[in-house]
Amino acid sequence: MARLLEVKGLRTQFFTQDGVVNAVNGISYTLDEGETLGIVGESGCGKSVGVMSLIRLIPSPPGKIVAGEVLFDGQDLLKMSDGEIRSVRGNKIGMIFQDPMTSLNPVLTIGRQITEALQLHLGMNNAQARARAVELLELVGIPSAADRLDDYPHQFSGGMRQRVMIAMGLSCNPRLLIADEPTTALDVTIQAQIVDLVKKLRDELGMAVIWITHDLGVVAGLADRMAVMYAGMIVEEAEVKELYGNPRHPYTLGLLGSLPRLDQVSGQKLESIEGLPPDLIALPKGCPFYARCKYRIDKCKTENPSLQNVGVGHRIACWIDVTKDPVTTENPWQTA
Repeated sequence: MARLLEVKGLRTQFFTQDGVVNAVNGISYTLDEGETLGIVGESGCGKSVGVMSLIRLIPSPPGKIVAGEVLFDGQDLLKMSDGEIRSVRGNKIGMIFQDPMTSLNPVLTIGRQITEALQLHLGMNNAQARARAVELLELVGIPSAADRLDDYPHQFSGGMRQRVMIAMGLSCNPRLLIADEPTTALDVTIQAQIVDLVKKLRDELGMAVIWITHDLGVVAGLADRMAVMYAGMIVEEAEVKELYGNPRHPYTLGLLGSLPRLDQVSGQKLESIEGLPPDLIALPKGCPFYARCKYRIDKCKTENPSLQNVGVGHRIACWIDVTKDPVTTENPWQTA
């Protein structure tokens, strides 16, 4: 597969009265055409800021992309003019935001909000854009689509609003779809429907997907590769089966241990990760996970490890595995 996206050393900061918030700290990854990358991590680890930086939706001030390259189809998105990036955003790169109720304009009809991008990017007239909007709503499973075009967001349920957001993200046939925690506010049955819908549309349309979530269970059957973020850094990256079957970073082990399983022994408690994430204004000198890690060694306190290969397509940022320390870690998802 051809390389579609390459992110190199992306660093984003927010300049506040309390100090400089180091939200994204030098992340690098690639994405091929038609591939799905899951980005996971707890709230505040930089997942959303990282993808918002790709398409330059960081509010400035206080935010600023201070370093890095984002090569999309060979062009650096960070060096484009405002007009050039607007021609990419919503056109070649689609976006599904986390909360459809705050992302959709409450005083504009659903039809108006979908047709705007079609008229702007594809040059359609009003009749063509409305016809295409009906097709898109039918594509994402909204019944009586033609009759719903002139309805407002509050007339849709949460799951239906999220389907509208997906329709908007797909409207211009993007080569890359970014989904920023699109199922967080939905109940589990609607979550499953939205994941299945995106998977179906991805396969039909051949687009690449970046799916952001804090729930490793949601993306298990959707992603090809996973990147685990902590304190604005990627601490582990691997193919999805490898990550679940052979996690190598202590933070990934903690995340997997906190998930309930159907085959879990009755009465067995879920694991928790003790402590709190580091202050992003005053990041520690060494590994950011040091204070919460039960496998830490002295070197972890003073030196922050870079991502190192520990297998084919499997990288971790951890001194324990890199130095072949004889500490044993149990994988809560490994079947006997």
